[in-house]
Amino acid sequence: MRISTKYLFEKAYGKFCIPAINISNPEQVHGLFSASQKFQAPFIIQTTPAAREYAHPTMLLNYIKAAAEIYPDVVYAVHIDHGFESHIHDAISSGEYTSVMIDASHDPLEKNIERTKEIIALAHPKNISVEAELGVLSGIEDDLDINEENALYTDPSDVEYFVKNTNCDSLAVAVGTSHGAYKFSGGKGLRFDLLEEIQTKLPKFPIVLHGASTIDLEEVRRINNAGGGLQNNAKGISEEEVKRAIAYGVCKLNIATDLRLLWLRIFREFFRDNNGEWDHLKPGKQYMQELEHLLEQKFTMLGNKGKAHLYK
Repeated sequence: MRISTKYLFEKAYGKFCIPAINISNPEQVHGLFSASQKFQAPFIIQTTPAAREYAHPTMLLNYIKAAAEIYPDVVYAVHIDHGFESHIHDAISSGEYTSVMIDASHDPLEKNIERTKEIIALAHPKNISVEAELGVLSGIEDDLDINEENALYTDPSDVEYFVKNTNCDSLAVAVGTSHGAYKFSGGKGLRFDLLEEIQTKLPKFPIVLHGASTIDLEEVRRINNAGGGLQNNAKGISEEEVKRAIAYGVCKLNIATDLRLLWLRIFREFFRDNNGEWDHLKPGKQYMQELEHLLEQKFTMLGNKGKAHLYK
């Protein structure tokens, strides 16, 4: 059952968090829907501009529609992540997305407001929610590449003014996370002082954390043992930080890197251990099975496991 992102947040605020999972291939879609139905966990499925260019938007959306037929007891929303105007216009006109994100965070505040308002004017008449962003996350993911010097924390003094002048439905904030596998390189972790101040300025308003994979160091170790070259100091957001953040109004947590690390480890180990094997379907099937286990851990951590009934 596809529902609005806004409705997901209304039920979740302050109690649990909705995982927003970035997908780019059918194995990820299959594993996500299977896990959600098995554990009755509502979720947001996200496509990025890079994923849409890789697999084509029509193909990605048909993966999702097919999965919804195969797993009819699933509660989900469809979202475009880090979209620019051309991607968002296409997403809105497709009729398949329940929410979009306009990423104007690199612009000055007033320009960010202007661009966000333009998207909202197109989306809201079609009952499509809009996620905006204030602050700039560092890191590398898809076509995003922001070094730490250009990363900026969200200024809590701007958030009330921004939301009032845009009428956005949720706000992604920069409070210490980053994209990719090398998070929190400064060792500071989440800035709960900023989250607390933002919640004071925006009570009951849905907050979004991007770059929120946990980064399992055991996965990094196994990838490197299978020939990978990831840095051993990769670090993500901890389970304790995630649970604490929910109380500050974090309703949506973006997860992408953890799925990619799992994929990388499975495929590297499979072809290392099966010399002469060429069938990619075998590790693909293993990936879908292990993805279910990974997602169960995420659902449990975020508290959305068993919450699908709230939306039916």
